[in-house]
Amino acid sequence: MSQTAIPYLFMRGGTSRGPYLNRADLPEDLDTLAEVLLTIIGSGHPLNIDGIGGGAAVTTKVAMLSKSEDPWADIDYFFAQVSVEDRLVDFKPTCGNILSGVGPAAIEMGLIEAQDGETPVNIRAVNTGAKVAAIVQTPGGVVSYAGEAAIDGVPGTSAPVALQFMETVGGVTGAFLPTGNLVDVIDGIEVTCMDVAMPMVIATAASFGLTGYETAAELDDNRDFFARMEAVRLKAGVMMGMGDVSKSVTPKFGLVAPPTLGGTVAVRYFMPWKCHPTMAVTGAQCLASCVLTPGTVADVAIPNETPAHLVLEHASGTIDVVVDFANTTSGFEVRSAGLVRTARKIAAGEVFIPDEVWHRN
Repeated sequence: MSQTAIPYLFMRGGTSRGPYLNRADLPEDLDTLAEVLLTIIGSGHPLNIDGIGGGAAVTTKVAMLSKSEDPWADIDYFFAQVSVEDRLVDFKPTCGNILSGVGPAAIEMGLIEAQDGETPVNIRAVNTGAKVAAIVQTPGGVVSYAGEAAIDGVPGTSAPVALQFMETVGGVTGAFLPTGNLVDVIDGIEVTCMDVAMPMVIATAASFGLTGYETAAELDDNRDFFARMEAVRLKAGVMMGMGDVSKSVTPKFGLVAPPTLGGTVAVRYFMPWKCHPTMAVTGAQCLASCVLTPGTVADVAIPNETPAHLVLEHASGTIDVVVDFANTTSGFEVRSAGLVRTARKIAAGEVFIPDEVWHRN
């Protein structure tokens, strides 16, 4: 059986990891592309035994990069969330953790030239249209992965990758509040439906009879809660104009609770069929915006100063988000959100696709 070889980088981006590929090396047709990505990951088996996935939603993600034709951007970043077992590929969302590795990967692939010291990389998230300015550490014109930056959920320290997210409001639904309301009631649960970097449905943990401090494993074991949450999420998806979301990972779901570690708010984030072990970068921006917006389910008393520095307490620690915002006559307005993440190149080489899946002439 002959196979097609595709060059790839295997990288950790933030608290996720997966293959980073050159879009030009892949099929243009999305149906064929989905089959290729399912094969690369090994979707359909809990261990992804016939692919390079890691058997968890945070390790079955794919980044596809290309030079951008957008006058602002250097790199186009096309993201795919591949399911572990269900052989589904979702091209609707983006991923901010995997995005942390886009700048370093683009330089490693030769898609952008490194500068001495630091290299700015302007990235367009193809899935949502968001624009992200990244700063990559490149002493001597070479990507450095060594540094003192630490993020909860990843052991050790690495070089920082600074990210500034812009134009993230309404990227999927076209609106900051897709239902038009600060609060909706679905199945007796008060929720805020918001689209900032990631469309989300947000509720208080107490509304589900939870503390909000449960571990990810404890929440994953609570199948009654997941059934109630999924019922709310499906109805919210329709109300948000997203249609039937039963096979889509968006909208994501988030829970909020009072902080216990000195942060701004305690949060739990769902992918959506499992609790995230840490926190998604895109979800952190949406949750932070929800906290800052008066009248939402997550509205807490914080100084009304911009930019606002928020600390979200998640299942494995904390994540800091700096949000530049304005309270205008037309309501709350998010200008940009900044975070610091890390990335590391783990491996490089070729991944092989059987000809019955895709044969490249």
